[in-house]
Amino acid sequence: MEKRVGFIGLGIMGKPMAINLIKAGFDVIVYNRTASKAERLVSQGAKKVDSPMQVAAETTVVITIVSDTPDVESVIFGENGVIEGIKPDSVVIDMSTISPEATRSIATRLKEKGVHMLDAPVSGGEQGAIDGALSIMLGGDVEIFERCQPIFQALGKNIIHVGSNGMGQVVKLVNQILVAGTL
Repeated sequence: MEKRVGFIGLGIMGKPMAINLIKAGFDVIVYNRTASKAERLVSQGAKKVDSPMQVAAETTVVITIVSDTPDVESVIFGENGVIEGIKPDSVVIDMSTISPEATRSIATRLKEKGVHMLDAPVSGGEQGAIDGALSIMLGGDVEIFERCQPIFQALGKNIIHVGSNGMGQVVKLVNQILVAGTL
């Protein structure tokens, strides 16, 4: 497994997740639209770059965790996006919570470039991210899931492969419905 990981999205969930990767011994390359959010990570050993394209150019695994479907599509396919710098056989792990249909579409577009995708939405909130105790529901090829297992072990405690691309998002939706029903 690659020990150099790209990380895009340093918000409430992303920042502590990236910190946990650094603590686990990964070399982490970070990008965030608001560049100042990367400073704490730089002080802990991360390298900050100026675009998602640069993140992809310097790694073979790129993690995204941003707010919604348009943001995921923008960092991957937009100007200076991941797609412009990524190498064949690399992996994009989207840990955002977005629609299953959009996830399948993104996976198809990445596959055309020889790039693998895992959808890996998380549950556990900010404290789970800080503690490295997230639940991670993964969709995508099982071989790619296994290749990336050390990354997931640095981020979560309940790591479950649930099927093909989009299924991680489906299981996350079911989880949200069950939580709302319980409340």
